[in-house]
Amino acid sequence: MTIKFVKENKEVIIANGANLRQKGLENGIDIYTLKGKVMNCGGYGQCGLCVVEITEGMDNLSPRTDVENRKLRKKPTTYRLACQTLVNGSVSVKTKP
Repeated sequence: MTIKFVKENKEVIIANGANLRQKGLENGIDIYTLKGKVMNCGGYGQCGLCVVEITEGMDNLSPRTDVENRKLRKKPTTYRLACQTLVNGSVSVKTKP
């Protein structure tokens, strides 16, 4: 299974149930905008700054959490908070949509 980071043109091999934010950061993927780098909550779903767009493999992700439903209520259904998203199959992701 892989996470493909589209803008960065990088594929990361993952284990089932991997956290999207954690895998991105471990592999040098810049998930946050400048504000997010300074203000992020460390992966607890509080800030809403690790938004990504899922371009392929939406069915391979954990369902949106209540936190995501609140933070992303005005965003497209393809948007997720990376810190709240568990990956259970191959996906393609756009950072900083």
